[in-house]
Amino acid sequence: MKVEKVFCTTSEAASILAVSVGTVQLWVDNGLLEAWKTAGGHRRVTRKSINKILHTSPAAQSEAPSTAASQTQNPERLRVMVVEDDRDLLRLYQTMLSRWPMVPLVETSDNGIEALLAVERLKPDLLFIDLNIPGVDGFQMLSILNGKVGYEGMTVVVVSGLRPDEMAERGGLPPNILVLPKPIAFDKLLAIATSVWAQKQGRHNSPSP
Repeated sequence: MKVEKVFCTTSEAASILAVSVGTVQLWVDNGLLEAWKTAGGHRRVTRKSINKILHTSPAAQSEAPSTAASQTQNPERLRVMVVEDDRDLLRLYQTMLSRWPMVPLVETSDNGIEALLAVERLKPDLLFIDLNIPGVDGFQMLSILNGKVGYEGMTVVVVSGLRPDEMAERGGLPPNILVLPKPIAFDKLLAIATSVWAQKQGRHNSPSP
């Protein structure tokens, strides 16, 4: 009888979850995976937390079309766009946001040109964006979107490793842009998303004049 291992190395966890070792390390750092370190400094990830990720991954959720369809049809569903060129961070965004209580509709992009097209199509309520992205960078993208008709109500959050003085040297950001540093503080992102979602529900439920 084969006995399932209680702990796995980061490489084994990455293989089971079909992600990179870097993604596993990010998930450990953000509390998605439970892990401890050996005396030699090597991480050991609990199989229980790996199984939990497997059962709640975006891929597993996509296997329930009836639920997904009902969520898409819900006009109160929060629409979130994530623009980030680091694929490990994108996977982390997808996993963390899939656990949010409002179950947002999430679309991701790793470059500014595709992101602009996606924003036009999705009309997101909330945009999380890195600044150092290929094609059209985050500064250019926000400049294009700033003041554009139809996006006045979109909440924009810049999540960047750049310092304020580095942002200023590159032209700065439009007003009313929230800025959070990396590493990503998902608790703060959730607090912002919860506020935006509540405002959206309030607009949807308010009586027509």
